[in-house]
Amino acid sequence: MSGQQLETSVIIIGAGPAGAGSSFFLTKYGIPHIIIERENFPRDKVCGDACSGKAALVINRANPEWLSEILNDEQKFMPSWGITFVAPNGKPLDIPFTARRTKETKAPGFTVPRLVFDNFLFSKIASPFATVYQGAAVADIDKNADGVVVQILHNNEKITVTAPVIIGADGDKSIVRKKFLSEHTTAKTSAIGLRAYYEGVTGMHPEHFIELHFLKEVLPGYLWIFPLPNGQVNVGVGVISERIRRKKINLRQQMLDAITNNPQIAPRFANAKLVGGIQGWGLPLAMHRQPLLGDNFVLVGDAASLVDPFSGEGIGNALYSGMLAAAAIKDAVAQNDFSGAFFSRAYDDVLYRRLGDEFRISAVLQKLCNYPRLFNLVVNKAYKSESLRNTISSMFTDMDLRAQLGKPSFYLKILMNK
Repeated sequence: MSGQQLETSVIIIGAGPAGAGSSFFLTKYGIPHIIIERENFPRDKVCGDACSGKAALVINRANPEWLSEILNDEQKFMPSWGITFVAPNGKPLDIPFTARRTKETKAPGFTVPRLVFDNFLFSKIASPFATVYQGAAVADIDKNADGVVVQILHNNEKITVTAPVIIGADGDKSIVRKKFLSEHTTAKTSAIGLRAYYEGVTGMHPEHFIELHFLKEVLPGYLWIFPLPNGQVNVGVGVISERIRRKKINLRQQMLDAITNNPQIAPRFANAKLVGGIQGWGLPLAMHRQPLLGDNFVLVGDAASLVDPFSGEGIGNALYSGMLAAAAIKDAVAQNDFSGAFFSRAYDDVLYRRLGDEFRISAVLQKLCNYPRLFNLVVNKAYKSESLRNTISSMFTDMDLRAQLGKPSFYLKILMNK
């Protein structure tokens, strides 16, 4: 076994959305980098398969032509125009993502199997500045006076890669986080998700709304039904892991029971067929500010615990954090400063300034789901009030309005019909 020695400006561990997002912008800045990915593309990733406007924003900034490819290929990427909340009492509430539309308006979000989406992103990494090692196992990560040293095994060859900085984009079981941060275990506030693919599910919204069903038995989690191209749907359930432990919940059985017995859901699955198996994964939630960095390293995506506490969205936040990490590294290269203190200002502070309010509000909303009667009240009132539905719709784009959901006065006004 030979030993190759490589030097680069940045090492990225992981080529999913967080790693790909980092690479896109490092390429835009002309910064050489090496990406180390343990799998071979195309490869699947267990996920809800829904992409928000945040994912579209980052892709558009990386290259507007890539977003056009997505929006113009409905065979692979299904446009989604809104979300349906189903309260614990079974009443649905349709909320469009955008209130004002013209014929030229493009859908703010889309759904796509991660097998397809991640491969699409991976195909866009190729550039003179990016070198990718697929099917590469990380044997060791360490630091020296010059930065970070990564030992990998690739095609039966031992390769040593050195760089002044490393990006951990390697998911909730991140080896970069484990190596450089003592707080590397999944937080107790994290959730567990299950995902299954079905075909033959009926009753889907004509504009491909994603559905979140807040069933009493899974609160403060929910069951989701997301439409996909080619007649399939992504069906899953996400529940706080502490509740699973405390209640000794069999999450798989709970999901199947809902599909079989829930009066609103079961008829839609009467002739549905499960495609493949039911798979699970961890959801590292952004319930509180977590360490994202240190000397010579930054974490992005799930490795940084950036999954939205309420919606469960991780893809958009992974891409967004990768974009911000690349911008911080561009400045670090210019100033030759790869210290934790520098990355704290250039990356951590910037990320939480952009996303912190969103995370805090989502954490409040998740906790409110512990009160089914309150949830039922809001949906019942909004079902009858167009102005309240429009207010909730605006909350998806206006964080100040969304913050109202965490205030008792908001619910008092609803009670008083104001």
